Parts: sequence; structure tokens; C-alpha cells
Amino acid sequence: MELRVLQYFLAVARENSISGAAEFLHLSQPTLSRQLKELEQELGKQLFIRGNRRITLTEEGMILRKRAEEITELVRKAEEEISASDDLLAGDISIGAGESDGNRFIIKAMKALQHDYPLVHFHVLSGDKTVILENIDRGTIDFGIIFGDVDSSKYDSLPIPSEDTWGVLMRRDSPLAQKNVITAEDLMDKPIIVSRQAFENSEFKSFFPCGQEKLNIAATYSLLFNGSLMVDEGLGYAICFDKLINVSGNSNLCFRPLKPEIKIGMNIIWKKYRIFSKPARMFLEKLGKS
Repeated sequence: MELRVLQYFLAVARENSISGAAEFLHLSQPTLSRQLKELEQELGKQLFIRGNRRITLTEEGMILRKRAEEITELVRKAEEEISASDDLLAGDISIGAGESDGNRFIIKAMKALQHDYPLVHFHVLSGDKTVILENIDRGTIDFGIIFGDVDSSKYDSLPIPSEDTWGVLMRRDSPLAQKNVITAEDLMDKPIIVSRQAFENSEFKSFFPCGQEKLNIAATYSLLFNGSLMVDEGLGYAICFDKLINVSGNSNLCFRPLKPEIKIGMNIIWKKYRIFSKPARMFLEKLGKS
């Protein structure tokens, strides 16, 4: 399977059309059709459903599209890193991060590096722990910021000097808004909105001795902005970190910490034995000095 043919495949998947992709690639339609047919024969799978006006991907085609995008991105990064000038620090650094005020520590290091080397650019992928680890394992991001324990058999890490406090985001007119802290008992009969991975945290699980199955989990979220909209519309109480949603001024929302208090630490991680580009190595140095 040639990289060139994968790029042809991605063009057709993007354009949903042989003619449109051929025009984009500056190829004749018969040539492109033949290359795609040979790719399907090589894989032994049908990749496209060919309609009168549109081409759509089969299930196997969607799998190949995802992998082809990862492969072409890795090739692009490799070419960029190898061709970088010895005298000029330039390039891209990709970071996966969840939502936390503690990310300011990382952002300050980003700013410091870019101040010294303006041709270094950062790309931040927002997502939960599962998304971040998947992308680190595939090599599509350089670093990830995660909460809680780190699997030291797979990743190297650097602790971030920040902790997040768990609490409850709620409407100001809700009954629990009159309280200064929220206990597990307060939430037992309430509709709860939680992150998809909240119960993977051992300290969070221990907060509810009854177990997850006895809670009224009305909804889950991966990024809190959507969770805050659910709260604002009265869907329930969101369990989340402090300092992520503006609850000052005329906001309809407020935040109350849990009792007993639950705090969680953060780490920036990267895959063991990874060979970094020069900008990524310099970024690690900036983090170590922060």
C-alpha cells in the first residue's frame, strides 16, 4: 500500500466524488478509478459505495480513512522534523489536554518558548483521558495532560504544580445552592451530570459508597461547556472541577465544593522512548524550569 495511493483515497473520501478528487489531484478520472480499484483488490475489501452522483465509504472504507489520516499526519511530522534547520528552531508541538485551570502552567511554558522562538507553533487537542491516551499511543500528539495516576510502564511524566477541586455546578435557584458544601447524601435523590470518566478516579468513586449504579445519572459529558448548558437548562447537577465555568456576575450558575474535599493532581505525559523534535525537547526544558 503506497502513501501516494492513500492520499488519492483520502481525496476521494473528502470530495465524495471521483471527478472532484481527480480535478483536485490533477489526474484523469480513469487513472484515479484504476488506482482505487487496485487498492480495493489489494485489501480484499470494498471501500466505496458508488452512486450516481456521490461516493460514500463502506464501514471498511471509514476504518481505512481514519488510519490513512493518521499515517499521512505522521509522515508530514517526520518530514518537518527531519528538514528543520539546525540553526533555526521552528516546527509544531501538539498537546492533548482536558479542561483544567491548571493548564495555565503549560500555557505559560508555551508562551515562554514562543517568545524565544516565534516559529514554534502549538496545537491543542481538547478531549478526555481516553482520547488523549489514544492519540499519544498513535503518535499523533507529542504530549498529553491527564489527571490522576500515570501508567509508568508506558509513559514518562512530569507533575504539574496544580490541583483541581471537585464540586457541583448548579443553578443559583436550585435547593442545594443554599449550602456551602455538598455531601454525597445531598446528591442521592438528585439528577446528576458527570464526565464520562469521573468514576475511573478512585477518590471520586469512594465519595459515593453506594456505588454508581444507585445514582440518578441524568447525562454525561466529555467537555464541561456542554455540561454547563445542561445545568443551565435544568437537566441536573454537574459534578466537575472548579474554575472552569464563569459563575460570577450575572451568571445563572454557581459552584459548591464537595465534602469531604476531593482534590486531584495533574501530569504532563509522553510515550516512553519517544524521539522528540527539537521544539518538543526545548518545550520540555521550559517546563522543567517553570
